[in-house]
Amino acid sequence: MDRSSLISVLKLSAHLPADRAEYIAGQFQYKELSKGEKFIRTARVANEYLFLQSGMIRSFLLDLDGNEITVNFYIAGEMVFEVASFFQRQPSQETFEAVTDCSGWVLTYETLNELFHALPEFREFGRAMLVKGFIAFKLRTLSLINKTAEERYELLLQSKPEIFQHASLKHIASYLGITDTSLSRIRKSFLSK
Repeated sequence: MDRSSLISVLKLSAHLPADRAEYIAGQFQYKELSKGEKFIRTARVANEYLFLQSGMIRSFLLDLDGNEITVNFYIAGEMVFEVASFFQRQPSQETFEAVTDCSGWVLTYETLNELFHALPEFREFGRAMLVKGFIAFKLRTLSLINKTAEERYELLLQSKPEIFQHASLKHIASYLGITDTSLSRIRKSFLSK
């Protein structure tokens, strides 16, 4: 299995020299998920940190009425993990499910901690990933407050167009915080431009 995309992310995210990036990448284990397979399950402690090499994963939770609400979509080249569950060792409130067949590289909680303690460069990589995730979360939260549904749709279309090829409209609508009907109207409007 080719770890080159993982090595590139390690080198770029933490400005690691090639030999360190290759060593760290060598600590990751290859993993495949079939479409519909759960990577992280609600009420279980997440024990894996995944670099998604190919495919798409959706995280979701149930609202008070039992409806699935999509929290995030993860695409190739991104790190996939449930931060509270993974780092605080508490049961996840979200489920992470493969939208397509997926492949990637995982570190267990134990291996990640060993690398954190042994390699300052890996701590920098971890910090960079957490900051990147926090910024994305902050921008998404703000967009639900200060952007129209049309603007949120356009941002998603620009940043992750592959979502529209693989995810269901119902999941996209819940991610955008709108109804399926509103999403259909917005899509028609964009197609007519």
